[in-house]
Amino acid sequence: MTKPLSFSAFLMNTVNHNLHGLWREDEGRQRDFNDIDLWISLAKRLDEGGFDAIFFADVVGLYGNHCGGWKYHVEKGLQIPSNDPMVLLSALAVHTKNLGLAFTASPLQEHPFNFARRVSTLDHISKGRIAWNMTTGFLDNAFRNFGYDGMVEHDERYKWLDEYTDVLYKLWEGSWDEGALLKDKESGIYADSDKVHKINHVGERYKVEGPHLVAPSPQRTPVLFQAGSSPTGRDFAARNAEGVFIKAPNPELARKQIEETRRIAIQHGRDGKDLQFYQGLSFVIGDTEEEAQRKAIELENKVDLEMMVAHMAGAAGIDLGNVSMDIPLDDVDSQGMSTFFNWVKQNTPKRTPTVEDLARYHVRTIRVVGTPESIADKLEQWQKAGVDGINVISATIPGSYEEFIDYLMPVLRQRGLARNPDEEQTTFRNKLFGGDRLNKRHPASRYRDAFASKNLV
Repeated sequence: MTKPLSFSAFLMNTVNHNLHGLWREDEGRQRDFNDIDLWISLAKRLDEGGFDAIFFADVVGLYGNHCGGWKYHVEKGLQIPSNDPMVLLSALAVHTKNLGLAFTASPLQEHPFNFARRVSTLDHISKGRIAWNMTTGFLDNAFRNFGYDGMVEHDERYKWLDEYTDVLYKLWEGSWDEGALLKDKESGIYADSDKVHKINHVGERYKVEGPHLVAPSPQRTPVLFQAGSSPTGRDFAARNAEGVFIKAPNPELARKQIEETRRIAIQHGRDGKDLQFYQGLSFVIGDTEEEAQRKAIELENKVDLEMMVAHMAGAAGIDLGNVSMDIPLDDVDSQGMSTFFNWVKQNTPKRTPTVEDLARYHVRTIRVVGTPESIADKLEQWQKAGVDGINVISATIPGSYEEFIDYLMPVLRQRGLARNPDEEQTTFRNKLFGGDRLNKRHPASRYRDAFASKNLV
């Protein structure tokens, strides 16, 4: 029997996330993203509607300049202002029962000792539903905000992330043995000190003595996600991730990326099925194909295409703000966007693609349009390509998710493509993999009992 897909709501605690400018629509309540009631009501709806997780992207800096500067981003709300998703998750944890709670953070933002403490606390609050998207950071302004002269070189950022996660694994998996927490009223002993250990980590960037201040949470280590697409990023994911976020333009390219990453995971001593892959998609649903196509055109006409360009080019540090929308892509210096430019060119074979095509391509390629039945057919194709889950991108909040739950979920359940809403509370890892803790093939597992036996590896 085919395993159901996992569904995650892909969001950001800001006014404009992926499909820009739609906060101006009457139903675009993301303009009120500071209102906690918006997020609580959405999270409860997702929880009851059968979503497996809510996942918050995040940045801690401005995107690269547009039109020669950064004021455009502020004026248009290009992921500024934005709020800290970890703080938000603490509120959502107490208003939901089974929904996985995922957030994004990089080593740039916080020392690993305090980060480990905050994550473990969230895992306790949520009863084991926390997930972390491990990222290196990719915005020059973000590094300048934390005292650097500019962004650290790509592969060096992954070396940094390697040590960062190593410290976290020691704290989460090795500092407290199983059974260390006694709570013995008779003896007055709360924890067995022989089963709690300092980690004494000394590395290139960090010196951390320990012990971890938080007793083991239900998952110990949160569910680990990663979204790197470079060779170095894929290798890191193959070694460390449990979930991998992808944005492939079609199922066949997704298949190639998934198979390659799973092969690398096997080379590192893991099982290919230790990783689950989540494709990012948005949805336009209609009662008929004609209605769905009409709604898709209306929606696309509402998207701010210049903001789409500012987002994509700014992420690569390229300023296309003074470039006309009708300029051919061949006349634009692609620099860090060559792969994306090539995808656009391959999908506009009858004419020379322009900068406008670049913006529209991003809207169209991550979108599935149709009736609930035809959308289910298309999701089956993604599943056959090896995709385990879908990161559902919203146009408006909460409307996009309410429509998904009300119209698409019933059909997906009939096809066996979606789970029924959970009744019994479980950890997020158990929902995805059938166990609360990382399996023995994960590199973090080498720290279990290592400090007790002094067998540090």
